[in-house]
Amino acid sequence: MEEWNPQVLNDHLANFSYIGEYVPCDSDWTVYKKFASDTVNSIKYPHFHRWLNHLKFLEGEPKLKSLSDTSGTSLLHAVYETAKSWSSVEKMDNSGLPQNLLHYLEKHHQFDTFEYATAAREDHQKVVGAVKSLKAVEGLVETEERVSKTFELTAEGNEMVENGSHEAKIFLFVGPNGIDQAELMKLPFGKVGISKALASGWIAVDKTARTVRLVRKVETINDKVQNELKMVLEGNMQKLDMKTLNELKKRKLMTEINIKSYLVKKGTAFSTVLSKPEVDLTADMINSGSWRKKMFKKYNFDALGMMPAGGHLHPLMKVRNEFRQIFFQMGFVEMPTNRYVESSFWNFDALFQPQQHPARDAHDTFFLSDPEKSFSFPEDYLQRVKKVHAEGGYGSRGYNYDWKLEEAQRNVLRTHTTAISAHQLYKLAKEGFKSTKMFSIDRVFRNETLDATHLAEFHQVEGVVAERNLTLGHVMGLFTEFFRKCGITNLRFKPTYNPYTEPSMEIFAFHEGLGKWVEIGNSGMFRPEMLLPMGLPVDVNVAGYGLSLERPTMIRYGIDNIRDLFGPKVDLRMIYENPICCLDKN
Repeated sequence: MEEWNPQVLNDHLANFSYIGEYVPCDSDWTVYKKFASDTVNSIKYPHFHRWLNHLKFLEGEPKLKSLSDTSGTSLLHAVYETAKSWSSVEKMDNSGLPQNLLHYLEKHHQFDTFEYATAAREDHQKVVGAVKSLKAVEGLVETEERVSKTFELTAEGNEMVENGSHEAKIFLFVGPNGIDQAELMKLPFGKVGISKALASGWIAVDKTARTVRLVRKVETINDKVQNELKMVLEGNMQKLDMKTLNELKKRKLMTEINIKSYLVKKGTAFSTVLSKPEVDLTADMINSGSWRKKMFKKYNFDALGMMPAGGHLHPLMKVRNEFRQIFFQMGFVEMPTNRYVESSFWNFDALFQPQQHPARDAHDTFFLSDPEKSFSFPEDYLQRVKKVHAEGGYGSRGYNYDWKLEEAQRNVLRTHTTAISAHQLYKLAKEGFKSTKMFSIDRVFRNETLDATHLAEFHQVEGVVAERNLTLGHVMGLFTEFFRKCGITNLRFKPTYNPYTEPSMEIFAFHEGLGKWVEIGNSGMFRPEMLLPMGLPVDVNVAGYGLSLERPTMIRYGIDNIRDLFGPKVDLRMIYENPICCLDKN
């Protein structure tokens, strides 16, 4: 059976207003038999659909079937061959769409992708994709982008095409005897339908009735809105003036849409033979000389290449770099932190933390078995520390216990970077005091139970300020400035206890997401029992503060479980893909 394109037939039949005034002939019946079984949804093609219904009505008239095309009465005779020539479009195999487009272009020299897709009953995006694949072959085809505007009926507009406009429905409901307006207002379209029907002069208000009653003013009506919407649906909106189109748009019965298509023409190297270009020049091609007859794919210098195999900063290191820059901006210098293993003397005793303190138990501290002890200490400083622990001094009564060197010699994995601060403060006193601000950011180790927010190792951020006559007010101002540069402005300070600082303060910030105050750091003024044995002047005060690096990193990157941030279970893609951290320093 012949294949036909209904779009071509529809376009041809659109030229005839009174389709009932002709007698069908051989060409008409040939096409009719093709579509009588509704092999195509003819409702999409309104003029063709009307023609099919007309022939279905005449099918029972045998005398009409004997006429031939030579009688000149057939509407389809003139377009018969054209419709058949377009039938090749319908036969196309989607898997070979690019090849089919080349054959069609060879025959027709150029085509519009949207018109082609409509005629072929093909998805326009598939056609555009096929054209772009052809465009990738140098010189095969040329394309020109087009943008055209058209109108599309809304769901309400399509409903009116089928059942009539709201005002026409109201006219039917009013009936010959009239109806109370209150009854019509119960309808979903009652208000707008009554308004439009009154404006059209189809109905009027009966002022003689006791209630507001609507009656007909005319016997029959012409549903102009329905007819206009049908014209839009059939693609004949050019027959409507702009005022009418704007009115339909205002009533939200149709919307204006932009259609982007491409005009496709033959290129300078056009061919119907679609061969896949080579992407690699091989040794066999060079040896045999076959490369001379092959087409090679051009380099696409705009394409995104492979990511270079390089290092990536861990989110912790990104936030660490931000904190370092803040410290440097505030005039701090960085302390050397390359001492993971520390003696108990520097980790605890030098900070005036008693040897029986719970923090020194195996439950909180990792003690080393090899090397188990340290032996090199500044002897005079060691004796002063021993005395202040056991007997007191510098205005303090001390802890009054038997201080043991063996306990101070035990090696540990440092539990805080304050041990580094103790080293640096002792060095500062020994070399001659001068005002200084120091910081460190490095790992510390605690023998803690692992959970979503705690690990056995984590990073501590610590700042130390040494100055003559330094007061707590100065320190609070310093903390406020530091955290402001971190993007945290709403702070509170709460008194607390630390073994080696007095007074001591916990630092809280208001968390907008949680809607509550959360602890973000700890701080305090180092005790005289810690500073004076080092040899620092009496009028020198030292303030210190610290916070973890993991908590702000988890907040910044939206990580809930610390084990997803640090440790053997970290997803490497998280490291590759997370952006650079930028704290609000302004």
